[in-house]
Amino acid sequence: ELKIVESGGGLVQAGGSLRLSCKASGFTFDDYAIGWFRQAPGKEREGVSCIHTADLSTVYADSVKGRFTASSDVAKNTVYLQMNSLKPEDTALYYCAAMPSLPTCTADGFRRNRYFEVTGQGTLVTVSS
Repeated sequence: ELKIVESGGGLVQAGGSLRLSCKASGFTFDDYAIGWFRQAPGKEREGVSCIHTADLSTVYADSVKGRFTASSDVAKNTVYLQMNSLKPEDTALYYCAAMPSLPTCTADGFRRNRYFEVTGQGTLVTVSS
């Protein structure tokens, strides 16, 4: 069974940091574009970041650029999202998804992609003011 599990969410004060993890099982992350997404109550899903585990290309939403950093550890079959300088507006359910149709991460490709092979259940991030 192909599966993704996110972890690392929690409650943090504004200005704080969290590191989210996205771990795969049933398949290997060695040549995948992995997207991080978030959805806050009453809002549309937002693509936060894309990282390709083979060429390490990355894309970030303007709202998180300079604060969030995606990375991957193929040996651990895990992708990370380091979130610094968190703001209350970062509060959302964060989840990751495998996007096998993207050969690399580009802003246009990330925005246009509609195929997600595997998606996790998400981890909740709450940032208090």
